[in-house]
Amino acid sequence: MGMRVRNTAIVMGCFAIFLFSATRGRAQNTGTDVPPVIDVHVHAMDESFPGMGEMCPNTSKFTASDPATKEAPFGWAQDECTPKLYPSAKGEYLKDMAAEMKRLNVTAVVFGDPASVKKWMDAMPGHVIPGTSFNEGMEPGKRVPLDELNKDFTSGGFKVMGEIGLQYEGISPSDMSVDEYFALAEKLDIPVAIHMGTGGSGRANVAMPSFRGSMGNPLLLEELLARHPKLRVQVMHAGYPMIDNMLTLLQANSHVYVDVAGLIWSYPIKEVNRYIERLVEAGFEDRVMFGTDQMEWPKLMAYSISIIQNADYLTPEQKRDILYNNAARFLRLDVGKSK
Repeated sequence: MGMRVRNTAIVMGCFAIFLFSATRGRAQNTGTDVPPVIDVHVHAMDESFPGMGEMCPNTSKFTASDPATKEAPFGWAQDECTPKLYPSAKGEYLKDMAAEMKRLNVTAVVFGDPASVKKWMDAMPGHVIPGTSFNEGMEPGKRVPLDELNKDFTSGGFKVMGEIGLQYEGISPSDMSVDEYFALAEKLDIPVAIHMGTGGSGRANVAMPSFRGSMGNPLLLEELLARHPKLRVQVMHAGYPMIDNMLTLLQANSHVYVDVAGLIWSYPIKEVNRYIERLVEAGFEDRVMFGTDQMEWPKLMAYSISIIQNADYLTPEQKRDILYNNAARFLRLDVGKSK
């Protein structure tokens, strides 16, 4: 079998979302002695998509469209913004990311097909935790054979099963058609990272007809967790915007963590902070993990870190937990607590 291109639909969907966003941003405040960060949500990309350009984080608003006219794939406002984030020059992205991750002291969980992830491991040794999934290509329902995925985790060195993008197919994570993959993860004690929630404006009716917002409901994980009670689950994008259901799931299932990737820089900043604050104030500060949904803009990682660093509702200890300690615990890394 040739090289498997996993999670392509997820990456293309994320690219389409963020290409059109705009607002005002914040500068990264890093010192000379930078404490460690774990980014639990990075995509193994090494070249820019055709036509990719500058990007403005934290969109100011979503605009309506008219089906009688040619509609933009997503309804992000076209405001001016500061800062703007730019893709790397052709062929320079991996080198740029290696430099950024070293500068920021970041270790990242990198998702993709095995060959692409290994490129990242070669480019930045010691900074990559490899992840791969059973999604194969952009065709809905196309899966990596179970025995092949088993080898990735038992002898291939992969540590996390993800990104699992069933919402893009309009499928619940508790659907029995994919249960054997989750059973494998539980058997091997491999955490799983599942896309849930965030989808942007016009995702289903303009750009991706199989996408279902309802399939991002965090409570759809309940039957899966009942069948596999020892499964460790990372709810990507923290189930945004379904905060009440997310809190309900966290209360009922103590093996569930969330990441704030994508959400942290692709929605209005007040909304982002309000959502993270709800998670923390509800008592789940030890299960919120930092992530970027990093794709093609090298400075996105620093920008996203700054959102947590500048959050006045978080204590210094809570910031350290979100940026490092919670993920270290979830991933069972043999490291001390970062202060």
